[in-house]
Amino acid sequence: MLQENTEAHGFAEEDVRIISTPSTMAKKCFFYLQETGYLKTCQKHNTKRTNLQSFLFVIVLGGKGVLHYGEANYTLTKGECFFIDCRQSHSYHSSGDTPWEVMWVHFNGCSSEPYFELFSAQNDVVFCPASTAKFIDVLQELMRINEEKTAETEILTSELLVNLLTQLLTFRSIRSEDNALRAKLHTILTYLNERFCTDITLDELSQKFYISKYYLTREFKKAYGETIFQHIIAMRINYAKRLLRFTDKSIDEIAELCGFHDQSYFTKQFKKAENMTCLAFRKRWRD
Repeated sequence: MLQENTEAHGFAEEDVRIISTPSTMAKKCFFYLQETGYLKTCQKHNTKRTNLQSFLFVIVLGGKGVLHYGEANYTLTKGECFFIDCRQSHSYHSSGDTPWEVMWVHFNGCSSEPYFELFSAQNDVVFCPASTAKFIDVLQELMRINEEKTAETEILTSELLVNLLTQLLTFRSIRSEDNALRAKLHTILTYLNERFCTDITLDELSQKFYISKYYLTREFKKAYGETIFQHIIAMRINYAKRLLRFTDKSIDEIAELCGFHDQSYFTKQFKKAENMTCLAFRKRWRD
């Protein structure tokens, strides 16, 4: 059951709120808009919800506010954003002394939940991008095209929401320590991509790049959405597919060239990745 409690006072004249009811087609095929808008309060504004079938992205343009999400509390200021799953218990309110100015979008549909799960694996729900300009551009365009609907509005809205989600998964933090970690992880990724056919261990990576193997394991997964082991296996399978298609080498030879010293383990991993045997893959892509 949806529970909602909203108290608001003193909204400024320039406030904008666009509410959208998606079509059956949009619910089935697209990311779809539920609500988007801009709000600049003159007094404290409070919203509390739970079990709302929606995902919410908010940009703080000015002032201060507080988000309560799950068991955590966050204080937000200008330039910070949050992205949450509204099925979870949450509330947010602007400061009484310095009420906030925000832009937001409620959306759902298509693969919103997997996108959110991927975002959550890499980031906290509250974050501070190096620039909010691209996020603001998307929300402004969402408001513009939904003010007066046309036959293409829902399709264009879905495209913009994909753009927003892509930005959420690729934004850069302003924190210098994050940038340093990102650079180190990229160096490690390059190292793996150049040597994936060799035997690589976490101990080796830890010693070579001066990083705890436990920290590396966690941060690599957050940054790239897969473990180091999964990345190496994927690179080996990609190379095996190339050798199967463009050479006449035997399965044993290909397994060894790709870094699999056990041919049965190679064929097991290949079938798991491609849902077919090595020989079936070779035949299908050559015929």
